[in-house]
Amino acid sequence: MIRFKEQRIILSLIVKKRLSLISLLIVLSFIVFGVSGPFIVPYPEDAWGLTYNVEKRFQPPSVEHPFGTDALGRDVFSRVLLGSSFSLIIAIGVIGLALAIGIPVGVVAGYYGGRIGTILMRITDMFLAFPPLLLAIVLAATLGRGLLNLIVALAISWWPWYSRLVYVQTNTVKNMPYIDSAKIAGLPSYKIMTKHVIPNALTPTLVQAALDMGSAILEAAGLSFIGVGVKPPTPEWGLLVSEGWQSINYAWWIAFFPGLAILITVVGFNLLADALRESADPRIRRTVLMRLGIKQ
Repeated sequence: MIRFKEQRIILSLIVKKRLSLISLLIVLSFIVFGVSGPFIVPYPEDAWGLTYNVEKRFQPPSVEHPFGTDALGRDVFSRVLLGSSFSLIIAIGVIGLALAIGIPVGVVAGYYGGRIGTILMRITDMFLAFPPLLLAIVLAATLGRGLLNLIVALAISWWPWYSRLVYVQTNTVKNMPYIDSAKIAGLPSYKIMTKHVIPNALTPTLVQAALDMGSAILEAAGLSFIGVGVKPPTPEWGLLVSEGWQSINYAWWIAFFPGLAILITVVGFNLLADALRESADPRIRRTVLMRLGIKQ
């Protein structure tokens, strides 16, 4: 795992680089709004889709409604703000569930090898044979619309990539001298895997997980846009874009602002993941530290 000194270096790298700092602020803002969104929305009933205001339909952005109103007269700003909570739940749920499946499979397959490893990796290869987005669409359509079903569908299409990545790292780590020492000391296999193999094989996986947070939000929005994601009136960003697309010619703000929220959030996660990748690679980190004048 990343030690305290390395954490300090990573933070220094992010703060020193303007793009990385901006991406960190974007991600932190997204998390803050995602957690506090249900409590700070100016029009809660509009945000949850519980009202229908005929007299306020298709109002452009104004002081009262900064993002305008939609076809049902609901405040778009409130719905976009609350949508950040659902996007945060989706990102954490998808990546968390995918890691919960992929890490144990990859560690067991890599540590034991042999027939067990072959069987587990062939199962993983079966899932990898399908394009992830296509598999997610099929699973989401089969399970039905809903937030939980959307998370499960995306996680099932994602876990094989983590499994393969952890498998490769485990094959490297298990041949290290300290693993041999642990075996000689008589530690059981499960303790060796949990205390020595997993902590030292997780760094690339966590970097990839950080990158995939933005991708999970984007793909969830895509599934909702085509009608196999969450159910209306859930204010998920992809569904909001889908609802606004029908009136894009005369009420552009309905689709524009949730689409902008998706764009900013995904770019923020991608830039932050690039910074983490630089800090995780010793060669790249050494070069960046020298260029920025940071002592390692």
